[in-house]
Amino acid sequence: MNESLRFRSTGTIRTSSLLLSFGASGRSTYTSRMWIDFFVAAAGASAALAGLVFVALSVNIRRILEHQHLPSRAGSTIATLILILVSSMAALIHQEMVALGVEILVLSICCWMLQIWSMVQAIRAQSALGRPVSETIVATTIGQLQVLPFIAGGILLTRSDPNGMYWVAGGVIAIFIFSVLNAWVLLVEILR
Repeated sequence: MNESLRFRSTGTIRTSSLLLSFGASGRSTYTSRMWIDFFVAAAGASAALAGLVFVALSVNIRRILEHQHLPSRAGSTIATLILILVSSMAALIHQEMVALGVEILVLSICCWMLQIWSMVQAIRAQSALGRPVSETIVATTIGQLQVLPFIAGGILLTRSDPNGMYWVAGGVIAIFIFSVLNAWVLLVEILR
């Protein structure tokens, strides 16, 4: 195992898989090769999927605008993908865990507000158009399940708890799954 230790007013503990750095403030930053690779992949994939959603919007814009709930659904889908993109870029910056946590927390709360707006639009469409209640419940639940792990991860990171990274990773995976579902609705299901 390749290990080296240095301690002064600033220091580094390095093992083969983990780098914990202590700056002049004494606060730790957390960088792992695993997390670097994960967030590089997440940033690229989220940008590509956001592009796909934009294509779906441009191809089917008239049909999407005919449905009261779909513009907000498309907007919240793009917002969650941008949440991944910006959070991933922030995670790749060498900074204190607390700063990363604050950034992720602020971004995820903004995104959560868009999810709530989308939920309100889905409820209005359900009552106005007689859409099944189950569709509204599923859409609402999916919207919340995507963003809440980011909020939890942001809170943990603000407390310098590296387990927050796992919550953020769970949110990334959830957003990818549900964004593909939303892209399918905006590209294919809208044509039925």
